[in-house]
Amino acid sequence: MYIYGVLNSNASLHLSIPKDLLLGESESNGVYTIAYQDISALVGGSEIVDYTHMRKDILARLLVGHQTVIERVMTAQTTIIPVRLGTFAQDETEVRDILSKGYNLIKEIFARISDKIEIDFVASWSDFNSIIKEAGEEKEIKEFKEKLLSNPKGITVDDQMKVGSMLKKALDERRDKFAKEIQDNLKTFCVDFKTHELMDDKMVVNIAFLIDKTKQKDFDKKVEELNAKFNEKLNFRCVGPLPPYSFYTLEIKIVKNEDIDWAKKKLGILNDITSKDELKKAYQRQAFSTHPDKNPNNPCAEKEFDEVNKAYKILADYCVALEQANPVRDEKSLHGTNQQDKIPFDREMFKENAILERVRE
Repeated sequence: MYIYGVLNSNASLHLSIPKDLLLGESESNGVYTIAYQDISALVGGSEIVDYTHMRKDILARLLVGHQTVIERVMTAQTTIIPVRLGTFAQDETEVRDILSKGYNLIKEIFARISDKIEIDFVASWSDFNSIIKEAGEEKEIKEFKEKLLSNPKGITVDDQMKVGSMLKKALDERRDKFAKEIQDNLKTFCVDFKTHELMDDKMVVNIAFLIDKTKQKDFDKKVEELNAKFNEKLNFRCVGPLPPYSFYTLEIKIVKNEDIDWAKKKLGILNDITSKDELKKAYQRQAFSTHPDKNPNNPCAEKEFDEVNKAYKILADYCVALEQANPVRDEKSLHGTNQQDKIPFDREMFKENAILERVRE
């Protein structure tokens, strides 16, 4: 079954959703909840599908469906923590196990997002060509171009590259100036914000704001004021209210026993248990010996080095899952060297600690 999110309620919920919006090969026509204590998971019936190597256009379509379902539940006045796209569980038992293992983290997130919404804000140049032209009229750039035109030897490729570099610097300075003013004005109404990557040269600002619901009207009013001020220069677009996608998307990872065995072998760990410090040392030894710079004549060196890094990540994830499932095993104890402080890898213990849950950065 497919997991969309986690709700701060154990009330039974069933929503009819168009089949084209449901994720995976679903036989049902909706989503429903599976409860654990005072929380529940929003799920849909589906076979497990591997999203790892899907084309970006297919993933984009799936993401739209994923978020549409989450936002429909949010409109029902329900607080929801989004779960990462492509998260599946074998059955209801595994869903409840996920809720149980991550219960403390989930309740902590709910405390932080209570009565909060996300608003995504984007600003782009209204007329990018006029901005380029304006930047090209700056004194330093203009004088340099005039000097080039008067040069009897003509304009070289290096000259053209320098003009381009100067123009880019001027555009970046303009963008940064507008972005800072917008950010400084809007961040006063939010409890947190995250700056996202600019998708193209025309984009000036791409920020997600986490806002208390009581501040939304004030935020909207300030956006209107900024829009009036920059109307000739910038186009604004606000999307929201949204669940806290940019701040508290939950990543759920089922660690597989065969992956643990492969990773231990790759790092040369023969014992069933090892400390975190020993794990790091094992990784450093293998990373040093397999690094491509140390093996210039080995065509497979880069692949081997990547596998060592992957193995370390698998075992590091397992350590985090172990800490999460056993709060008494704090960071200090996992770094210890005593037998009782070491990380267990036996199969029975693994079954109890094979689920990793964390907020995705």
